[in-house]
Amino acid sequence: MTAESSRLGDIVRSHLGSERAVVALRRYFGLEGGAPYTGARFELLGGGGDRGGVADVVTAEDLVAVQMLSVTVPGRVSLDLLEGDLGQQMSRLLPEMPRELDMADAEAGELESGSAAEWAWDLLDAQHGVGWVTAGKLLARKRPRLVPVYDRVVRCVLGSPSSFWLDLHRALRADGHALHHELLDLRERAGIPETVSALRVCDVVLWMAHHEDHRPLRCAGHGTISG
Repeated sequence: MTAESSRLGDIVRSHLGSERAVVALRRYFGLEGGAPYTGARFELLGGGGDRGGVADVVTAEDLVAVQMLSVTVPGRVSLDLLEGDLGQQMSRLLPEMPRELDMADAEAGELESGSAAEWAWDLLDAQHGVGWVTAGKLLARKRPRLVPVYDRVVRCVLGSPSSFWLDLHRALRADGHALHHELLDLRERAGIPETVSALRVCDVVLWMAHHEDHRPLRCAGHGTISG
């Protein structure tokens, strides 16, 4: 494991062990008596983006689902995904991204440069201008166990890792997949359904820890490890 992935793993672990993580998860998913955050429906809206029959095609439900995470796919790109060449290109790439494979069990080749996941992300972000946050969220909707949700708040918490997917992948696989199992254990302690992936548990805990204090420029929480 590289120093960068080890540091990322340490930061994630620093947010998992306390009771605050359990409370944050329960708050997010509406299990503490209040209304759930809209993002609580991201994975499950319409039965999920990775369910049989639609796993390899981008649907209107997927485009609505990403809005639950406060991003929007531009109208022109949405139409291209639903009715145009872009949707056909995505439907050629998605079958190469196993829908029942957890990131912790994947080989690096499933995520690194030249992989179907990286090609799909680049197709959305660089070639069609969707932006890296929205591109990642759409892929996470289609492959929630393999591709993590990642935005500026989580990037700030983690100290802007140079290669988030690969660094997280290494951290999850280290020490017999210890971090992956810690996330599953946290999910159980919080009473979150098993349909919520380990990656999503990680994202929610980190996002909840920092979203209220996050500042896009010169954020005081940048790269902070907190207990």
